[in-house]
Amino acid sequence: MLAGAAALLGVTAGLAQAAEVSYATHCVPPSGVGLPEIDGTTKADISAPATAKVGDTVDIVWKFTQAASKNPDLIDLPANSVQPSGTLKAAGAQSADIAMTGPRENPAIPKGGAMVLSDMKGTLKLTAAGQVTLTPNAYVVNALGTNTTCTPSETVQPAATITVTAGEGSSSASPDPSGSASASPSSSSSASASASTSASPSASASATGDDGRTDFTGKVVDIPYTCDSPLGVKKATSPIQINAKKDGGSYDLTVQFKKSVMDSPIDIPAGKVKPTMRVVLGGSDSGSVTVEGPLNAEAIPQGDPIAIPDLTGTYKPGATGESTLSPGVLTIEAMGTTTTCTPDSTAVSLTLTTEEQASGASGGSSSSSTSTSGGLAETGADDHASLKALGLVAGTAVLLGAAVFTFMPGRRHLR
Repeated sequence: MLAGAAALLGVTAGLAQAAEVSYATHCVPPSGVGLPEIDGTTKADISAPATAKVGDTVDIVWKFTQAASKNPDLIDLPANSVQPSGTLKAAGAQSADIAMTGPRENPAIPKGGAMVLSDMKGTLKLTAAGQVTLTPNAYVVNALGTNTTCTPSETVQPAATITVTAGEGSSSASPDPSGSASASPSSSSSASASASTSASPSASASATGDDGRTDFTGKVVDIPYTCDSPLGVKKATSPIQINAKKDGGSYDLTVQFKKSVMDSPIDIPAGKVKPTMRVVLGGSDSGSVTVEGPLNAEAIPQGDPIAIPDLTGTYKPGATGESTLSPGVLTIEAMGTTTTCTPDSTAVSLTLTTEEQASGASGGSSSSSTSTSGGLAETGADDHASLKALGLVAGTAVLLGAAVFTFMPGRRHLR
């Protein structure tokens, strides 16, 4: 019956076959994330036509029944954030490297959960009669913009064989007629930010004086940042301006970023990004003031800049004299991960003539609308896993590995 159905459909190649092969795999995580190279086991099911003719182009499917990795106990991977690609070796009557790729389709993968990879597909044009064997080779897992490369560490046995007969054929047989054309491994989305162009500084407010002013505009200063992110270490420069409005003995601060410091590695829903920065005090005063922005009101598509909204906080002077305000450490919470950006150098954006206030900022005991210097502040996230505005160092080592894989010891059987 099946043969008759195939004939009716005009398919001249033989019925599809599938076979699983298991092999030891050596996986190399992305550079710069501090994880060791680990060995695991890959189990792959290769589907291809059992027979075909010279001249046919056949579709091939690589299904992962076990990847050589699991999701670490650090971060939940969102749905549709993981994409595999790799190479299948053809040998025997014909030799070829067949590029395979799968769609970026996966269910949400919880911390510690088994890695779920989509089926990879590719095509092979048959050029010689005889037996053509198909053997899995290296593959790449792209997740949250990072690439993990997995290579066989032992000789892999062929997973499928196509018997190719002489003759001119033009039709293809496939276990999945939607098989895609050959494609090279996916390249990672970069979260690097472009260097900024210098902005024209506005007039600096140097003192409150006796002129009765209450609004003070800082000058725009270019701040080069080094950012520790789930994608590794990135460099970015942004023009930043610090403005102040006098309110009694204190000042309401507004910090404006004129350019983003990073691009989004994935699609981020609304309400999942929270920026926080420390304004560094100098001159007569010392310490820092924490300013923060609202959660993102709109979704951010993959590859788009993560715009920094106006950051606000309250500065209560701790000293009398000329006090300076400069951009400091920027923290961006996004989808449960943290990117910490530290200035390579900084510059004074605003100078104020201040009068000491009780419990003021001098000595590092600054106050803000949400926290004190060096503390942890609730971000206002409306879900149960509310984000925290973290300090410069806290959690960096953990977060660097958040978007990559840890690998399971070699196992020969599925549990």
